[in-house]
Amino acid sequence: MKKLMLQLCLFSIGLYAQEETKGYSKHVASLDSTIETLYAVISGDAGVERDWELFKYLFHKEAKLIPIGKTQEGKHSARYMTPDDYINSSGKWLFENGFYEVELNREVDTFGNITQVFSTYESFRKKDDKEPFMRGINSIQLMNDGERWWIINIFWMQESEAHPIPEVYLPKG
Repeated sequence: MKKLMLQLCLFSIGLYAQEETKGYSKHVASLDSTIETLYAVISGDAGVERDWELFKYLFHKEAKLIPIGKTQEGKHSARYMTPDDYINSSGKWLFENGFYEVELNREVDTFGNITQVFSTYESFRKKDDKEPFMRGINSIQLMNDGERWWIINIFWMQESEAHPIPEVYLPKG
């Protein structure tokens, strides 16, 4: 039993050292760095591969990404994905088309070790595009375990004519 515990401990230390070598811990050291990394890691020009290892590092092992959209019957429905599901369903499209998601505004509520962020975004195909092709709100739930920030869930919805982004979630001034 002691041998197994020692092996697990050494394995964990090895993983931590590997993450430190890549500099990943700086990306989850603060709430700001975690959110900024989330937007940066999915953004890039067409033909630029995303750092999916860093993307997955942001998320708790049980995390979900949950977009809401309309079914063929016109009802709103949520789709539940793991970070790997998101990579498999969106990674190729992001690579082929180019995609930049830019945070416009952030509303933050924290209690103890949990934080809820309403992050309003705009999406562009190229970094220098003047007009977004999409806007919406990411509802991001995070946890700080005393050592780092973890994304627990991202629940998002695109803006539509029926559901414009309320003024309270847009930049002030």
